Amino acid sequence: MRVGQATVFDPDQGVYSGVTAIVPTPLPGVRSLPAGFHVANGYGKFVGATQLLELGELETPVLLTSTLSTFRVADALVSWVLERSDRPVRSLNPVVGEINDSWLSATVARPVTSDHVFQALAAADAGPVAMGSVGGGTGACALGFKAGIGSASRRINLRGRTVTVGALVQANMDGILRLPGRTVPPESLGLPGAGPTSAQGSCVVVLAADFPCVAAQLSRIAARGVIALGRVGAAFSHGSGDYCLAFSTDPTTTGNLEPSELDTVFATAMDCVEESVIDALLAADTVTAPSGRVAHALPHEVLQV
Repeated sequence: MRVGQATVFDPDQGVYSGVTAIVPTPLPGVRSLPAGFHVANGYGKFVGATQLLELGELETPVLLTSTLSTFRVADALVSWVLERSDRPVRSLNPVVGEINDSWLSATVARPVTSDHVFQALAAADAGPVAMGSVGGGTGACALGFKAGIGSASRRINLRGRTVTVGALVQANMDGILRLPGRTVPPESLGLPGAGPTSAQGSCVVVLAADFPCVAAQLSRIAARGVIALGRVGAAFSHGSGDYCLAFSTDPTTTGNLEPSELDTVFATAMDCVEESVIDALLAADTVTAPSGRVAHALPHEVLQV
């Protein structure tokens, strides 16, 4: 899996947005990959969701952006795929998720353009994922702090070989941060809370695996990706769209996991998501918008207590 990002940042105008591109790396000639999808709360825009649920197939890269840029990003993704197709395309299901970052980025409704989408896709590589206030997470706030993009992965043994489960989270939800044995509201650190005072936000989780897994089981894995957000304090409130897409980079469609194997993958996926949210908070920087709103970064020393 490769990740590329384009950040749209103009502190003078108060624009904090962007796009994150997750590009699977399957075998040459593969047209779709097994995928599963889970919706905890559908108060959001997730382009391509119904076909993902119906067919269990991922046909395009996955792009993450801000709410009103979603549809422009989806259109640019279609153009990008058509330009690279070696055969006529009569149907395509672009996949684009979003967060509402308007608490910080409120001056320009649709800051992301097709050029930003192409930039993010062109930048996709298999190296370390940039985290914090970048790409689709530039304007994100989560659990009362400045947040953004977070990512983590684990290697596990499955059927005698080492495989990988990875997560990328676009964290932008309300709730109170939970760390082992305690909660950490911003007020406890002498900081004002960041993000809307009413319960809203959104959080998009993307899970990737490099072993065969059928769509039905990937949907179950995706459910755990959303459940894991509760470990770190997500409120799953009315105004927050909470989604998880899980896919396998192995196009094999007969990869049924045994119950004990599923349990291992479930636990691994949840650990990756939990770490990804913490990483998003730790990697973010404090932002002061022209409106006077301040989103404070999580002080690193909080984790040392």
